Formats: sequence, structure tokens, C-alpha cells
Amino acid sequence: MATSRAAQQWNAAQYARNARFVSTLGQPVLDLLNPRPGERILDLGCGDGALTEKLAAAGAVVVGVDGAADMVAAAQRRGIDARLMDGAALSFTQEFDAVFSNAVLHWVRGQDEMMKQVYRVLKPGGRFVAEMGGHGNVAAIHVALLAVLDRHGYRDREEGVNYYPSPESYRERLERNGFRVEKMALIPRPTPLPESGMEGWLRTFRRGVLDGLPKDVAEAVVKETTALLEHVLRDEAGKWTADYVRLRFIARA
Repeated sequence: MATSRAAQQWNAAQYARNARFVSTLGQPVLDLLNPRPGERILDLGCGDGALTEKLAAAGAVVVGVDGAADMVAAAQRRGIDARLMDGAALSFTQEFDAVFSNAVLHWVRGQDEMMKQVYRVLKPGGRFVAEMGGHGNVAAIHVALLAVLDRHGYRDREEGVNYYPSPESYRERLERNGFRVEKMALIPRPTPLPESGMEGWLRTFRRGVLDGLPKDVAEAVVKETTALLEHVLRDEAGKWTADYVRLRFIARA
């Protein structure tokens, strides 16, 4: 299983500057996990460890894994047991009480393989608790970016970057891979962006798309996509809000 997180070579400093809202808004999925002292928890796609710290603060014994070396290094600087590891090759077997993941699973290309790995590392009855992009997530951004890329002859760069499933389809996939779904909800969550606005979002979350373009084309794509979206996602005070929709669930092995 490969992930776009790894393919994009995520930069921890850029992520902290333009995407800190991802971990800041992660409290509801932490609440769903309800970590308990002494539990052994795997943070799948731990990033720079901002949420992993909260798991540890609750008394859990936490291991974080991520496919991006710069993110793992940032997590390690926080004192987290973070390891550079592909989700298709988790080196654990039935040793975790829970697997936790926030804002990562929609980057995973091999969903069934990922689920098999998660199932294998969980103790019997262990829980898989996650939040990811759900059906309709960043729909306006996606359509605008596709239109601009198509204008420049690079439409295929954006297609298939992320996977935003419906609750019904993801429940079926989890159950097919052995999980029993306890809760699942699709949650619209309009998300205010930091000062870097839509340009910062595109440069961070579509870095893999932009890095594959000629530099002048990449700059034009950012500017033109931002201009298209100003009419729907930027208010009169100049503040940007991204059209996020989250899929949040708890499932047991």
C-alpha cells in the first residue's frame, strides 16, 4: 500500500504553517477513541505528532508511524516513538488495543490492504477509530482545480489523488475486511483556513500535483484556481473557508 502522503514528500514546517488546523480540529475523533491509561495505541499516519502527544498525555503507550521522513523526524523531536513505516508493511502483530488515524486514510491508495494491516496489528476486539475526508469533501476546490488543470492540459494530475467515500461504501469495505462497525457519520465541517488562504492550501495539500508540473504552469494553476474559488469560498473580509466533509467511525476487529 502506498500513500500520497509519502509520495508528496511532506514538509513538516510547511504543514505546520498552512495546515495546523488539521490537528487542532481533531479533538472529536480523539473523544471517540477515548484513550485510557496503559492502552497500547498505534497512530497510523502520525504526521508531526501534534495529536499523538495528546494520546500520550492521556496515559496511553503510543507508537506513531508515517511514510514521510520529515514528519517522522518532527514527531520524534516531540519525544514520540515515531517510526518511518509504510502502511503496507506494519511490523506488528496483534499488539495494539486501538489503531487511531486522523486526516490520513483518504490519501491511501490500497484501502483493502490497509484494512488488512490494521486488522492484523489489533488485538482481538481492538478498535479502529479514524476520521478522514468523506463524500463531498473539498468538492468546490476539486472541481476548480480540475478545470484549471484541464485548461493547461494536465487534468489527469488531480484525478485519483484522494478517496472520499460515502458512509455506506466505507462501512461495506470495513465489514468485508472483518471489522464490525459501531459508529459511522458523515459530517459537513466548513473549515476556516489560516492566513495563507487557498494558495497555502493548494501548495500544501496539492504539492504532489504541483511538483509534477513545469514551474510556470504550477504557479499559474495556483493563481487561477484561487481566483475561481474566491467567489464561493472567500468572504467579504478576505477570509477563506474550505468545504470540508469528514467521515468519522469506530470499528472493531
